[in-house]
Amino acid sequence: MTVTEGEGGMGQARRAPAGPSAQAGGSAGPAAGDPDSADRSGAAEHSRSAGRARSGPPSASTTGGTRSDEFRFRLYTAFVLVLGVLGAAAVARWQPFEGSTHLWWIGPALVVAFLGAEQLGVNVDVRSGISWTISFTEIPLVIGFFIAPFEVVLAAHVVAGVTTLLARRVTGRVLYNAGAFLIEVTSAFAVAHVVAAALGQPDGMPWPAALAGTLAAPLTSTILAMAAVRVLRRRMQIGTVVRLAARILVVGFVNASAGLTGYLVIEGTPGAWPIVVAVSTGLVALYWAYSDLLREQRDMEALFDVSLMVARSDHQVAAQPAGKPGELETGLDLDEWHSIAERIKDQLAAGRVVLRLRLEPDEPMHVLVVGGDLPADERLRPDDPLLRLPGANVRHFRLTDGNTAVRAALGARGAQEALVVPLRSGNQLLGLVEAHDRLSRWRGFGKYDVQLLGTMASHLATALDNRRLLATLRHDAYHDPLTGLLNRPGFRQIAAGPLADRAAPGALAQADPRIQAAVLRLDLDVYSTVSDALGYAWADRMVVAAGRRIRDVLGAEVPLARLEGASFAALLLDRTDEETRAVAERLRAEASDPYPVEKLSVEANAMVGYACTNVPGDDGDPPDVDALLQRADVAVRATRGGQEVRGYVPSMGQIFLRRFQLVTQFRQALEDGQVSVHYQPKVSLPEKNVVGVEALVRWMHPEFGRVNPDEFVPAVEATGLVGALTSFVLDEALDRVRRWLDEGVEISVAVNLSVRSLADDGFADQVADALARHGVPARLLTFEITESAVMADPQRALPILGELHELGIELAVDDFGTGYSSLAYLRRLPVDQVKIDKSFVFGMSTDLGDLAVVRSIVELGHSLGLSVVAEGVEDDSSRDQLEAMGCDVAQGYLISRPLAEDRLEAWLMARTARSAGHRDETILTLLT
Repeated sequence: MTVTEGEGGMGQARRAPAGPSAQAGGSAGPAAGDPDSADRSGAAEHSRSAGRARSGPPSASTTGGTRSDEFRFRLYTAFVLVLGVLGAAAVARWQPFEGSTHLWWIGPALVVAFLGAEQLGVNVDVRSGISWTISFTEIPLVIGFFIAPFEVVLAAHVVAGVTTLLARRVTGRVLYNAGAFLIEVTSAFAVAHVVAAALGQPDGMPWPAALAGTLAAPLTSTILAMAAVRVLRRRMQIGTVVRLAARILVVGFVNASAGLTGYLVIEGTPGAWPIVVAVSTGLVALYWAYSDLLREQRDMEALFDVSLMVARSDHQVAAQPAGKPGELETGLDLDEWHSIAERIKDQLAAGRVVLRLRLEPDEPMHVLVVGGDLPADERLRPDDPLLRLPGANVRHFRLTDGNTAVRAALGARGAQEALVVPLRSGNQLLGLVEAHDRLSRWRGFGKYDVQLLGTMASHLATALDNRRLLATLRHDAYHDPLTGLLNRPGFRQIAAGPLADRAAPGALAQADPRIQAAVLRLDLDVYSTVSDALGYAWADRMVVAAGRRIRDVLGAEVPLARLEGASFAALLLDRTDEETRAVAERLRAEASDPYPVEKLSVEANAMVGYACTNVPGDDGDPPDVDALLQRADVAVRATRGGQEVRGYVPSMGQIFLRRFQLVTQFRQALEDGQVSVHYQPKVSLPEKNVVGVEALVRWMHPEFGRVNPDEFVPAVEATGLVGALTSFVLDEALDRVRRWLDEGVEISVAVNLSVRSLADDGFADQVADALARHGVPARLLTFEITESAVMADPQRALPILGELHELGIELAVDDFGTGYSSLAYLRRLPVDQVKIDKSFVFGMSTDLGDLAVVRSIVELGHSLGLSVVAEGVEDDSSRDQLEAMGCDVAQGYLISRPLAEDRLEAWLMARTARSAGHRDETILTLLT
């Protein structure tokens, strides 16, 4: 039995020598960092390089360690070679040479037998360039005990072994393996004569002695290989070594027994040689069948590994919030695909694997190479036949093929053969997988390789398609559909990282106090005037033109966002206050130039406010992006006094005082009845039955008037009063549902949950008590949660959501498509509904991108068994398109605005028709 190994450096595998024992091959098993991989594969792992294979140049530390390991191995090689020579001399002296006239043909016959045993080896590919080779060298060795003296067997084995190494072009370890060959045969004859002496036949060779000597050879070589592992400072567990030695002994025993039996049978009955040949053929066939079985098992493991890698990669990309501009633009990161390419290369035993990937058909291919580098002068022509394959099937190309174009393509890649499979989404080519030059002394790629690569490629194509959808959703979630600039969430994501880096204690200590970051906000005051006079289309064109002007002033590297209407925000880094003001002045001047609208020239007045990080917050810490945006907004409002450019100063912070007043007065407002609940109806599609309402809180402040929920709800959440707010809304909503039930009408109510509610371990019990107190079935209550609320603390939120779901309460993911991980966590959440964010629904009628996103979300929700609710439905066209897509429920101003309780009752009386349902319940159908 032989263990052969590959080389992990640069991800390229090379076959090592084969012999009758465990031999250190061309170096480097792949798992220097994975000591258990030998346990899984049954192969000894020797490595010159630390860590896993990679496609870049080694670091200085890695190179130094490699040189040290190589020097240690050279010393070990010298030791093995000297030990082998001395041992052979000692055994030759102990067992005098007995000449014979038959040795002239027995010696060459043994050489041929050893060579044949090597070439008939069954190679079982394991992983990472490592293979377990079952050879039959024990058979000629055990026969050699009976027909030739020690010196002849030794010479035949060494000549055959070295010849095999040279024929396979494995020259890096010839001296080591030559020493190993000497020690193997020497130990075999020494053990055999010791056993023979113990059996009382010191001058003969009984078969138990020959069998024991034959088993000593692979065991000795295994010990040498394990010592090489230690010399190279690699680690293998004791259990791994024991299992490996056991496998070697078992296979060696079977081979030796077969050879010994055959020799004894033929010696006793010469005419029985056909039976011996038949049995030997059957043994070889059994080994080959076993190798095929192991290959199928390894292929299944490789397929599982690739599938798991793809799933983990998708999960990590989807769950990681974008923090850089590039992360908002693309979902393709080649580093994530490196381990996948390595796993494909390992299982196929390919010299090189090339991934050519892209997310959009008009993008250039990104190239990832694992294994030997592509030729430096590789220039692929546009008509390269390997890049223009139809379909999605695996194609096998060889340099010996008659097609001239194929030969030229393989030559450009420096490959003798290649497996190529396109990765497609529909009829769009997203990439290709190329596997070059199978590392095998026997054969190239076979049908099993083609089948495995085809299955893996289908997983990769699905992963790329998912990345495309994720990239589309992320782009739409973080970008303004009109101008293509960042929107408010996108700006917050982009700005948060640089501001946090500059606010770190170490950065603050080393920073020049004059150098700062700033957020600028620019508003055009004519947007509403133009939209009222000429329509939104012309106003939107003016906004697009303003965005281009601002971009030209700031440059491509400055984060720029359209917040809403004709309001823009930009992040300036490492500027002095004077430089920031100068930029603000230039922006105001450029944005205030007249805009050609239709046949008119519209005079615009731009107002710019900016806030710098050198003005600390109330807590003394540098402000974050939200605080800077708020301050810039306050500064813009301050410009309406006549000065078009203003920087924020603390005296402008009256808005913070207002927020403080709202928070301190909120609990009293609940008791005084200033806070009420309004309801916005939801209707089913296409029946148009009123199936539910969403409970929305409203506050009529005696001093400030109607306060926007977006203003006071975050403040309430931040101060810990959200529990009182949630209890109030829940009681009001359940009371309303109870009264509808008393009238025979079943209408569910949806209540929004905050992140603090999902962190309250007793929240589920409070909800159960409220349902029991009002006598409302749990199925008529829906809680709407946002992905950001769950992601704030998923370890606490998920169990609470599970308890709510077990009560029978329906859970809905609100604002789907705009959060952290729409795809990755949707299956983990115990949800029943998804609500498509209104930002996508608004543009359905005019934007094909929004339409495609909405359709994808509807199909995704239905494929997971969820009902889909579309909010923000404001026109008949959007409703009809949603109905055609199969959307389940619609909600928006087209149906009704949020209404107070009395106005909702009037709306139900005037806008719905009542009919009896299957269970005698009253059904309210919207009148058209």
